[in-house]
Amino acid sequence: MKNNKANYLIVGTFVLAVIVGIVASVALLTGRTGATDDYFAIYDNVTGVEFGTRVLYEGFPIGQVEQVKPVQENNRVRFRIDLSVTENWQIPTDTIAEIASSGLLAAVTINLRAGKATANLKPGNQIPSVESANVMAAVSDLAKDISALAESDIKPLLANMNKTIGGFGDLLDAKGAALIEDVRLLIGDLTEQTPEIIDNIAKFSKKLNVSADQFSKVLNPENVEALNTIIENMELTTGNLAKLTVEFTKTQKSLDALMGNVGTFISDNRLDVDRSIVDLRHTVETISRHINAINQNMEGASRNMYEFTRQIRKNPGLLLGGSAPAEKAKKK
Repeated sequence: MKNNKANYLIVGTFVLAVIVGIVASVALLTGRTGATDDYFAIYDNVTGVEFGTRVLYEGFPIGQVEQVKPVQENNRVRFRIDLSVTENWQIPTDTIAEIASSGLLAAVTINLRAGKATANLKPGNQIPSVESANVMAAVSDLAKDISALAESDIKPLLANMNKTIGGFGDLLDAKGAALIEDVRLLIGDLTEQTPEIIDNIAKFSKKLNVSADQFSKVLNPENVEALNTIIENMELTTGNLAKLTVEFTKTQKSLDALMGNVGTFISDNRLDVDRSIVDLRHTVETISRHINAINQNMEGASRNMYEFTRQIRKNPGLLLGGSAPAEKAKKK
């Protein structure tokens, strides 16, 4: 009887130890080995995330996902993930929680990318989140794009190529012989004209050599020196023209200043100028009224002067008080 109780005690102790070991193993695997702090993050897509999903801090396990539940936010459904993290674990306020996996076949985890802020989140706060990059979804989208490209572009392109190749084949069947005959005739003509073409090329080469020699003679040192002299003279002329332009500019400025001074003088003496113009007009009008009498007097004076000069030419002694020639004529 005592042996049965001892056996039961040993078996019970073993079973209890196994249970304790299993619980401890599960706790170690899930990261729940002590007190925890609660945080949460919100995502648009939580594919692969469920209860027990590990929470990593820069790759180090610090907790697990406790709950995933949908929430209504801005008239759309999003998903809240409650996280349990090792108690007193310091999480900076700019830490980012992302859904990630280390490989294509690896389990999904919540990876906390540590921030650089000095302040830390308090238990119960929301951890800023970033959507995961789903490689399989990207591959699927790429496959869809390739399929659409094949349907909309590649197939019509292949059809057009087949059509073009078929048309080219029909063209060869219909006119291929004539085309080949034309090519043969062209090659024959080229063969016959090749010597003449070569001869023309040789003549052209000789003429080119002669032209090169003449050009070399033109560019002898004396001509080059003369050309350089001409260029220097042109440069000097250009400089002189530039100086002349500057002088013209100065002269123009002086003329502008002179015209300005004249304008100022006229403006300052406008009354005197107006009076001078009025007097000049009166003088001109007076002369125009008496111009006939003046002309008549000048005509009479000119006639008298003419008669006087005529008498002097006949008898210069009149200037010395001599007698007139008419009296001599009467004595005769």
